Amino acid sequence: MTDGLKIETRDSVTTIALDDPTTLNALTPNLAVSLGAALESAAQESRVIILTGSSRAFCSGAKLQASPTAKPGDIDAGSSLDLAYNPLMMTIRNLDVPLITAINGPAAGIGASIAMAGDIIVAGRSSYFLEAFCHIGLVPDGGATWMLVRNVGRVRAAELALLGEKLPAQQAFDWGMVTKVVEDDAVMATAQEFASRLADGPTHALGLMRKLLWNAGDASFNAQLDEERDAQSSAGKHPHFSEGVAAFLQKRKANFE
Repeated sequence: MTDGLKIETRDSVTTIALDDPTTLNALTPNLAVSLGAALESAAQESRVIILTGSSRAFCSGAKLQASPTAKPGDIDAGSSLDLAYNPLMMTIRNLDVPLITAINGPAAGIGASIAMAGDIIVAGRSSYFLEAFCHIGLVPDGGATWMLVRNVGRVRAAELALLGEKLPAQQAFDWGMVTKVVEDDAVMATAQEFASRLADGPTHALGLMRKLLWNAGDASFNAQLDEERDAQSSAGKHPHFSEGVAAFLQKRKANFE
């Protein structure tokens, strides 16, 4: 266990929980670095990662460290992004295995960005997203503006960013931001069901798929065709492809070891 994180690996699935209930799992720069390292390690030893929050929250946002006598202007939020939060988001983007985010309670600020970065996003019915930066004179970060525009469109993204109002889980689902909304006490069980399905799948191909989907937000159609070609070549050389074809021909379930 790392300070601020609970980590458990079982059946090829690593569950990482942000664990600082007193701050509703606020993310310090140091904890962001630790989380990035934990995700990279989990991707090496597991086939799927679940990222969640302990107790009553997913993540209440960034907690910028400063001395007790520091003034708000003394906190260099941009520097913290370069040193901690942005590298964390790039680690998430570049993971080789699927990531499930299981959201309980608030996902605010950088917490909302991390939650949105999941490949499968399970949200409890009372959970919500919040881009509260406008209330403190900052701007959304952690790739929030990029993801929001692509998830819900510029106008709705502007509503969330400029007004800083809570977006309830059900509305986020209706807008296409989350995979599934369930009762609060079913969030982890549902995330684990998805994780089991993914862990039994062709994880090499699944990792390639998630990277293709991330790249699609930036690439032209022609460039994406090239990316798909290269990924398909890699997938076709992997033993999972041979097993998948054999299982199809033999009319049995594939065993993607």
